Amino acid sequence: MSGTEQDRLAAAPPWVDAADPDGRGYPAHRAADVLLADGGTVHLRPIRPSDGPELRRFHSRLSQRTRYYRYFSAYPRIPDRDLARFTTVDHHAREALVAVLGEDLIAVGRYDRLPPASDAGEAAGGPAPGPVDGPADGEAKARAEVAFVVEDAHQSRGIGSILLEHLAAAAREEGIEEFVAEVLPENGGMLRVFSDAGYSVDRSYADGVVHLVFDNAPTERSIRIARAREARTEAASISRLLTPRGVAVFGASTRVPGIGHTLLRSLRTGGYTGAIYPVHPRARTVQGLPAFRSVRDVPGPVDLAIVAVPASGVPGIVEDCAAVGVHGLVIVSSGFAETGAPEGIEAQLEIVREARLRGMRIIGPNCLGIANTDPDVRLNATLAPRLPEPGRVGFFCQSGALGVALLAEAGRRGLGLSSFVSAGNRADVSGNDLLQYWQADPHTDVVLLYLETFGNPRKFARLARGIGRDKPIIAVARPQSAAERWRHEVSGPNERGVEALFAQSGVLRVDTVAELFDTGLLLARQPLPAGDRIAIVGNTAALGLVAAQAAESAGLRVAAGYPLEVDVGAPGPELAAALTAANADPAVDAVVAVFVPPLVGSAAGYADVLVEGAGDKPVVAAFVAEGVLEKHAEGAVPHYHSVEAAVAALGRVARYAAWRRTPAELPEQPAAPAVAAGPGELLSAYQIRVLPARTARGGAGTLAAASELGYPVAVKIASAELRHRLDLGAVRLNLATPAEVSRAVAELAERFGPAEPLLVQPMAAPGIACVVEVVEDPSFGPIVGFGLAGLHTELLGDRAWRAAPLTRADAAELLRAPLASPLLFGHGGGPVVDIEALTDLLVRVGQLADATPALHRLELNPVIVGGSGVVALHASVELGTPEPRSDTGPRRM
Repeated sequence: MSGTEQDRLAAAPPWVDAADPDGRGYPAHRAADVLLADGGTVHLRPIRPSDGPELRRFHSRLSQRTRYYRYFSAYPRIPDRDLARFTTVDHHAREALVAVLGEDLIAVGRYDRLPPASDAGEAAGGPAPGPVDGPADGEAKARAEVAFVVEDAHQSRGIGSILLEHLAAAAREEGIEEFVAEVLPENGGMLRVFSDAGYSVDRSYADGVVHLVFDNAPTERSIRIARAREARTEAASISRLLTPRGVAVFGASTRVPGIGHTLLRSLRTGGYTGAIYPVHPRARTVQGLPAFRSVRDVPGPVDLAIVAVPASGVPGIVEDCAAVGVHGLVIVSSGFAETGAPEGIEAQLEIVREARLRGMRIIGPNCLGIANTDPDVRLNATLAPRLPEPGRVGFFCQSGALGVALLAEAGRRGLGLSSFVSAGNRADVSGNDLLQYWQADPHTDVVLLYLETFGNPRKFARLARGIGRDKPIIAVARPQSAAERWRHEVSGPNERGVEALFAQSGVLRVDTVAELFDTGLLLARQPLPAGDRIAIVGNTAALGLVAAQAAESAGLRVAAGYPLEVDVGAPGPELAAALTAANADPAVDAVVAVFVPPLVGSAAGYADVLVEGAGDKPVVAAFVAEGVLEKHAEGAVPHYHSVEAAVAALGRVARYAAWRRTPAELPEQPAAPAVAAGPGELLSAYQIRVLPARTARGGAGTLAAASELGYPVAVKIASAELRHRLDLGAVRLNLATPAEVSRAVAELAERFGPAEPLLVQPMAAPGIACVVEVVEDPSFGPIVGFGLAGLHTELLGDRAWRAAPLTRADAAELLRAPLASPLLFGHGGGPVVDIEALTDLLVRVGQLADATPALHRLELNPVIVGGSGVVALHASVELGTPEPRSDTGPRRM
């Protein structure tokens, strides 16, 4: 790309030729599988010297135009000296990333560190050796020239943007803060790569070349653009699987009705509109369809492969499918990671590696399959005997074993689906991929998830926050048991806390499959309620009372004048009028209809009038009569077998609607960058104030500490277990004179022993004691906990949790969530504390947790909040090996 690059190849100093000058090794962590704009995959990795022959072949495939754009000359072949320079880099001052598809290298991106600004007059010298820290104030930024080239056949697939993201991340690791590039004006594609990436680019024109300069640090805009691209690519990759032009089926037997036979029959009876190609090593026909010995022999395009063969045969199928351009495989076969055996786990990893390297995606292994009810597709690649009824609900199920039963239950409930995916072992395609697809899918309004594990929880929470604003997400998710948390040595949220973490992301979490469908039916068929006030209309006072009691448990309020009872034998018009009046009542946000069958006559009429009485508010119905529910299962108003189930579903939807009405808010940018500092510096960087303290022994040391800190002081036993235990006499407060300090030291020595170290602090202003903490949760990543301090609240586990980072709305909800939180707001005549200062503290703690992967645990205990300001008396910070943050950095699968 640079006009001076070829000159620099010959002029570069000798030290830059070393492949690894400081012995840090090949940076394998920079390798990544990535999705492209069309939904295909490629593998990125740092270049190796052994890539020389393939790099030369890659160069030979470039068009004359592409070579000119890259090198500013014809450059028909790469000389040996240049080839060695291109493939031998130190991965620090010089880095090159290659994009690999199958056996072919299809793109190369590189940066070369430039000399300091003071040496700018020296023609293209070489980069300074080794990584360099950022500049001090007034110094020029460390910069590098960036360039890339993409094979013509793969241009316009988004590879340039991906390379730029990954090169920028690699450069930042090496202390390079600024990229420069030189581009010919006619190379519009490359200019768009830079201008559309979201960086603030300075552009100038001289000597027929466009000169670009920009900081390579992520910006709010660059992150937003990258995530929008991620959403499009993941949606495209799933769309290719759910809308195939042709499907190949592996493992369909001609005689024994096994899994492959069932899958082929499901495809045929479901009315799939594309071509079906059974693949069988010997048979000429399978189920009346022409069979092929290999997918390589199929005459038409094959976009999807359905695989139901023994695990040992899957790798060969992956290779054959890659050879003919298959987009993805649904692997129903078992015998992989679900066995727990090392060989099964490795076999699964290997088929995913091979598939991604060759541009394909995998659903499964050990899955039920996928379905798409779109009339233009009608794909039933599952073990279910019938294609689900068309509807506007997307359904993701991790469990293959439960998949058939779940599809059957959806059919029994009359819940129509837009598409269905069973991920099985979730080796590649996950629930997050499906969320991205359903967000963009115009045929899907509601998303159901049956989850056993989260995969990438930070990404799940981020996606749910955005998608849930438009399309409700309902999830059955098994919370982590106490035993599992104990094994991870993590203390974190209890069941109530887990519920809150889901709610923070706008996800309606349910505990059972029945609740999943109860809630899904309501969201699929009815509008959202505008509030929590309900009208109860029924033909028996007993059921009305049951509904009112259920409403209280569900967080709903019964509007004045209800329950409204009509005669048990009332005719249809009277029932419809009562429902219509309730729906029109401005004091009502939703209607609950509860009926028992009459002793004489048909119960069906009660269901018929629901449609007449319904309006623009949600209506749910509980008919305590056999047969009525099934008969009217496809009606607009959802019916339930019990009053409690109907009201509980409405309560969940009302809470979701309230979340959706709150203004969408992004977490605030960190107050300080993440720094590799000690605990004190880290807290100071985020303006988290901790009261100074001195550890002392004996009377003389304690008096000296008190004099240094200034009276009045507190003196307490220094151990973390005792320093807040007023009830045990381990704390002495408001000591205003040396005599009072000496007396306190003597009393503490008598009770706890003279050898026990003491802690001396200046007195904080009066206030309420709270606890703020951060833990790394195995399901949600870094989470922030808050509660009031004290033995009783700790004993009761009265702690609330939210995932980091926190918006101000998150922080405000967090400090109101503990059961004891009314004490902060003047309960019982007490003072109202500085809520704004406490909210600020929670936001800053969330920023720190999100920006510091090395933070394993943080506890501020106690935090004193009074009428003005907040201060922590003690802080415990545990730093260690940085935890991987899989939803940060450049895009990767």
